[in-house]
Amino acid sequence: MNSDENKQEQPNNPLHGVKLKDILEFLVEKYGWKELSLQININCFKSNQTIKSSLNFLRKTPWAREKVEHLYLKSIKK
Repeated sequence: MNSDENKQEQPNNPLHGVKLKDILEFLVEKYGWKELSLQININCFKSNQTIKSSLNFLRKTPWAREKVEHLYLKSIKK
């Protein structure tokens, strides 16, 4: 399946094609770690504040990833 077919399968998914790393970098740039930890109460935003450690946690924790994706969608609509 090529990328054009892939895009047609999910035309209404605003997260389609957006990498978790890009989402996280956008949120850290926009809010900073402190504000991000207040928006989403997870330890990887409070201590050991790195993109790498946060990605590891978010990839293993679906509920936390959903919160991050939701905040991202809310942030890009403003």
